[in-house]
Amino acid sequence: MKFIARLEQRFGRFAIPNLTLIFIIGQALIYAIDYLRTSQGGDPVIGRIAFVPAHVMAGEVWRIVTFLFMPPQLNPIFALIYWMVFNLMGTALENQWGIFRYNLFLFIGAFASMAAAFLVPNMPATNMFLYNSVFLAFAFLFPDFVFHLFFILPIRVKWLAWIDWLLLGIACLTLSWDVHGWISRVMILASVTNFFLFFGQEIWYRFRMKQRRIAFESRLRTSRQKKKYRHKCTVCGITNLDDPKMQFRYCSKCDGHLGYCMEHIHNHEHVTAKSPDDAD
Repeated sequence: MKFIARLEQRFGRFAIPNLTLIFIIGQALIYAIDYLRTSQGGDPVIGRIAFVPAHVMAGEVWRIVTFLFMPPQLNPIFALIYWMVFNLMGTALENQWGIFRYNLFLFIGAFASMAAAFLVPNMPATNMFLYNSVFLAFAFLFPDFVFHLFFILPIRVKWLAWIDWLLLGIACLTLSWDVHGWISRVMILASVTNFFLFFGQEIWYRFRMKQRRIAFESRLRTSRQKKKYRHKCTVCGITNLDDPKMQFRYCSKCDGHLGYCMEHIHNHEHVTAKSPDDAD
């Protein structure tokens, strides 16, 4: 992240504030225009702003920018919910990272998606993968944030993110193994490039720390097993190694040197030696 800090010092003044709101306003305008045109029998506007590599190479360079403003293909109610959630997540990331880093995250994702789209020059590239990376970043930074599905069912965003990762993994595994399947896999991987650039180091650090903790706990258990306990409860079997704070007492009415924990010292059956007559 030191490299990003140096970039911010040099180019931070060019960062665009409230970028999430700008995208939402642009998408809403295009959504409204497209809705009015199609309702009157006109051609959709989306076809003219989508990122199609062949058209860009032919001179329609505006598609590099306009494809970021392609609205979701949803009915008005769900589109409004989509924009509300996107505004929540994007604003949270911008507040957490700062304007420049949030801009960089989005633009890296956009460039990666456009680069992958050149594998199929005549196919329009979608921006849904880009905004999906915003969701994954939000879930990583705020895993305990609660969404209410259908405005009723509460669920932490980290579980939704795990489902999202699972679906991406299933898509990579179940796609066909021909050229088109590999192209689709590349586009999926490109969609999360920005996520791993920003969080890959921290994910690796957390993984290493978890492995070290597991190894430490394993060594601790092994060392405890090798040690000989000094006291052991005859009833429940707890030892001073299991609970160093536990106090043990020995019962004078029991035959033999039998110890008991504080829970069973006053609540146990006395053990006595059997006489030869009892044995018969």
